[in-house]
Amino acid sequence: MREGISGSLLARWCGFGRLGSVLIGIVVAVSLLGWFGIQNAIFAKSLDFALGHKLGFGLAAALSGSLLTILVAFGFKALRIAARIAVPMFILLVAYISISTLSGHNLNEIIQLIPPGESLSISAGITIVVGGAIVASLMTPDLTRYSKNGKHVLGVTIFTIVAGEFVVNGLAILIAKTLGTADVVTIMSQAAGGAGLLVVVFSTLRVNDLNLYSSSLGIVNAVEGLTGKKLKYISTTLVIGVLGTTLSVLGILDRFVDFLTVLGVVFPPIIGIMLVDYYVLRSHRKILDKTRQEGTLPNEKQTPIIGWVAIIASIIGSIVGLVTEWGIPTINSLVVASFIYWAFKVAVNRNQQSIESEETV
Repeated sequence: MREGISGSLLARWCGFGRLGSVLIGIVVAVSLLGWFGIQNAIFAKSLDFALGHKLGFGLAAALSGSLLTILVAFGFKALRIAARIAVPMFILLVAYISISTLSGHNLNEIIQLIPPGESLSISAGITIVVGGAIVASLMTPDLTRYSKNGKHVLGVTIFTIVAGEFVVNGLAILIAKTLGTADVVTIMSQAAGGAGLLVVVFSTLRVNDLNLYSSSLGIVNAVEGLTGKKLKYISTTLVIGVLGTTLSVLGILDRFVDFLTVLGVVFPPIIGIMLVDYYVLRSHRKILDKTRQEGTLPNEKQTPIIGWVAIIASIIGSIVGLVTEWGIPTINSLVVASFIYWAFKVAVNRNQQSIESEETV
């Protein structure tokens, strides 16, 4: 919000440089492509269930993915209508299902219920939770850059976490344990019938609209930054939609936990390095402050081409998070990458200062 620019663009002056920020844009786009595949799989399961399993999951996923891709690519107004319908319907349905399912049950008894499936360690659970929200944290500057002040940004962020993570997800956990299943289509169909499936369809339609749009925009910007050529938005959206739909058909939903785990160790290093550079090292704060007052962005001479230290530190941090079995993977990757970047930059700065002082003498 302070700089008024997107997160991937801000990365240019937070350690990664111009080409490094392009790579971040690609990583974000690929992660959103994965989310598109997952949400489309949920859409397809709802569609297949509603039609009595006559289509089969594969065909249902192909149809739903193709439909949404066409809607997003050609900008039909149906998406705006879906967005207006989905949110209030979702809130009302969550309230209804919570009351109808949880009433008559003792809260302590529900908490003590042993859920089906394999158990997770605390560290694995934390990494999965972080993986589910980490992309949004990197994209937060994209959404809050027009806010009036930092208090508004803080308020929106806290409200989103409280309402989304604590309230909605908390109720979802209790409902899932009560019904003995974590499958959203099964829960919605058992608790609310056709209305529940309709809400799932509208909700995934709206979320996937954002996923596909942002992913396409990220790829277009990345290719333009690397080659100077601007891809056509419609053709890019169609290609990404086909790829995301293919992921759905191939069963990305079955690898959902693995997907979240990867996100939970890949993105924290990027965010950690950006925070260290912006708030601790302040490498380009003077330039950013000056250009912000002028209403411009730093020019090419003031922008590093590529930040190898940040990129290498991010890769090392991600590898550490993936392969180490001690501690919490997402925190391991964040701390390792941030420390490596900070230590190397401090050492380089001190070396440059000593050389300059010797030349002065």
